[in-house]
Amino acid sequence: MAEGKTCANVTSHILYLETDTGLRGWGEVCPIPHYLPAFAGGVPGAVTEMGREILGMSPFGVDAPMRKLDGFLQGHLYAKSLVDIALWDLFGQATGQPVYALLGGRTRKDMPLYHSITCVAPDDMARIAKTAYQTGIRQFQVKLGVEGDWQADAERLTKVREAVGPGPLVYGDWNCGASRLHATRTGRAVARQDVMLEQPCKTLEDCAAVRQATGLPMKIDENAHDLASLRCAHELGCMDAVALKLSKFGGLSAMRRARDLTVHFGAETCAECTRGSDIVTAASLHFAASSPHGSLMNTCDLSSYVSPRLCPDAPNRENGRIAPPEGPGLGVVPDPEVLGPPILEIV
Repeated sequence: MAEGKTCANVTSHILYLETDTGLRGWGEVCPIPHYLPAFAGGVPGAVTEMGREILGMSPFGVDAPMRKLDGFLQGHLYAKSLVDIALWDLFGQATGQPVYALLGGRTRKDMPLYHSITCVAPDDMARIAKTAYQTGIRQFQVKLGVEGDWQADAERLTKVREAVGPGPLVYGDWNCGASRLHATRTGRAVARQDVMLEQPCKTLEDCAAVRQATGLPMKIDENAHDLASLRCAHELGCMDAVALKLSKFGGLSAMRRARDLTVHFGAETCAECTRGSDIVTAASLHFAASSPHGSLMNTCDLSSYVSPRLCPDAPNRENGRIAPPEGPGLGVVPDPEVLGPPILEIV
């Protein structure tokens, strides 16, 4: 990513909540380094604190236990997200319904995926884009800013745009790593092309200034983390699209509220999380499948970026698209041999 940020290996935490009838609800969170005020090492301690508060509560519903946790533990949304996801899975299993039905109902058969292209040489990025295009991908996220050269970033966007031809969505993502000047020069260099910019600067105000100076549509990511930040981005005029990520908002419950506001503002959404495997991917897919028509830009098959796969029954992409799992709850169950013994049990 921009500014030389890398993460070759990540730590994902898996949680299950078990009822006295034997049902198990699964959750997952995978905070990546250099990205958010969250770290994997903080998850077990936070879960220990929260576990004592929700033991004995009913699985029929999610709002009550999450309200209790919000009142008990301030912040720590990334840790709350895997508890919230597990509660939705448990709720779906207890009622015999898939999570997308509980989130408002299924609105689409499957969803378009985007492909994230790591920030390497422009010709290599064009080659990666062509390969992904041949698999059916029609949306491409071009990572920018690794060496702080605005001309190289403009070349990256230009070559990926040319590689995939007219029609597909191409957007350049700095992950907050560009100055206002750098992003503006890059944007103006490609202003006649059909491209979008994603989160060039660290603040919404600077992102809005780049949006105004370049005239290019913009997607907000890192600065979108609650309802207030969404409202601010909308008022500044820099939120044509927005990434809604489970670990940033605190799970599906908060994401559902954020989606409603985003739809009201007329922005399109990317339904995903920071990283993870099959459980968090399944939660994202249920969320995406229940999004109102015209509001979903894309989703992400996070499982395809990491190994090992956790759930043998998890869905796979097909022709650049992916559908949510079937069955009650999330519809996925991890292989216990892949997980190994638990590192923490709260009873």
